[in-house]
Amino acid sequence: MEDLLPDLCDHFEELVRVVEPMFGNYGARETFGGEIVTIKAFEDNSLVREQVAQPGKGKVLVVDGGGSMRRAMLGDMLAEKAQDNGWEGIIIYGCVRDVNAIAELELGVQALGSHPMKTEKLGVGQLNVPVTFGGVTFHPGEFVYADNNGVLVAPQQLELPES
Repeated sequence: MEDLLPDLCDHFEELVRVVEPMFGNYGARETFGGEIVTIKAFEDNSLVREQVAQPGKGKVLVVDGGGSMRRAMLGDMLAEKAQDNGWEGIIIYGCVRDVNAIAELELGVQALGSHPMKTEKLGVGQLNVPVTFGGVTFHPGEFVYADNNGVLVAPQQLELPES
């Protein structure tokens, strides 16, 4: 597997904003990136369920779960739906569950940790608003890239020059 983020940092140092180290990889796709779609919701994954049901080719869902370590914002069923609808990945400032099943899916998933408890389903949250965590603000329509080295955000799509 390639180390994408160090190369992006080397070539686009002035453009990228690197998120503080805090995430672990949970999906089978360890390197992923795409256009940012944001959700801000605390211990309620109703909007996550709605978004992963939409086509996601070229997109990464960035979920600000408030850093909650008490509920899982993503489980295997929603992760599978995201995979089936072409999402590149999901980054969660919070927890996931069903980690063994998610590890089998061709989907990038990064989160703070795992927790077996599901969230409430109250329909609470905001879609496509700027969210901030890890020292970086994620704006809908910008681009996020992730691998085992971390997560970074750029104002535009980044492509490395051919070597």
